[in-house]
Amino acid sequence: MAHQSQAGGTEKNGSLSSILYCTSDLKEGSLRWVKEPLNGQVLMVLSMDNKCSATSFDVELCAEKLKSLGVQVAADRWGKLIQDAVLKPEVRRYMFYNSRAFQIAIAVVFYVSLWTNIYSTVQLHSFGRYWEASVLVTLAAVAVTIVVILVLDCRRKKINMNTDVRLAAVNEIFIKHSLILGITDVLHGPHNILQLWFVHFSPERCLQSLSACITDLRRTRESGLRRSLDQLCVVTEVVVQPDPGMEEEASREESPLLSSGVNLNKEPVTCNELLCLVPEGPPEVMAQQLLVIFSGCYVRLLVTGRLPRPVAGGHLEDSSVPCLCQFIETAALGAHQSWFTGR
Repeated sequence: MAHQSQAGGTEKNGSLSSILYCTSDLKEGSLRWVKEPLNGQVLMVLSMDNKCSATSFDVELCAEKLKSLGVQVAADRWGKLIQDAVLKPEVRRYMFYNSRAFQIAIAVVFYVSLWTNIYSTVQLHSFGRYWEASVLVTLAAVAVTIVVILVLDCRRKKINMNTDVRLAAVNEIFIKHSLILGITDVLHGPHNILQLWFVHFSPERCLQSLSACITDLRRTRESGLRRSLDQLCVVTEVVVQPDPGMEEEASREESPLLSSGVNLNKEPVTCNELLCLVPEGPPEVMAQQLLVIFSGCYVRLLVTGRLPRPVAGGHLEDSSVPCLCQFIETAALGAHQSWFTGR
């Protein structure tokens, strides 16, 4: 079957994997071949059906297209990282439950349930028997449902630790080749389609600008900078390594008086540990880490048209969207709020 992607283009027959080349404006019908891509330009899109657990992104086909673009990266090097990042069953389930299709279904169920509860409550009073009451109930249910949808939509504009940050390891490889990756989901009929976007982006100027910003924030408001970076944390599960002396003593105390000949394999003791994604270091190292972490979120918002509109120009040829360093300085560091206006 043929699948139409968000930015235009068709998928090859009999597969849910598509390759797309287009210009940076992302408008329908604007596809054209280019030799030198611009910053923020979508070079390629891989698509797959999220409902079918046996499918995955066509890594080999993608590697061939990357070679044609001059990106020489072994497929087994980054293919495994993508598999571990977004194609694990638990991650795919999370993405399905947070997809737009599932949120629409939840909104419909929420509206019907809310309308039924409000209407049943109104019927207990005398004025509930008039037809005007049904209209008021409908308007109230619609208003509350719209508020819930807007709240969920605002959440989608923030960095997602379970998807965007999981692509950081892949982006750490591709950003050296002036490529950054992001993942989105679109509703195509009854199917929830995952799309992996490859966007051209040269990080040199953004790296310099972000390093200068971190240096300035360290000098002017270091506590605020540290507080902002402390919010970029993930919880990891680590194995507790006991002291060898205490472990030997505990094994003696717990050994049975009569040997049963059975070797009981104890499961390792684990604990949750809070890991800061951007530890203290030189401004250049911290800036590089921020670029890698926020690349996935930036691409997702860029291709879906959710980036705020900048007032001042950045490092993109298309001045209608902010460059990566502007987005990070505002979204993560809280600097230069006046650069952006609402859409």
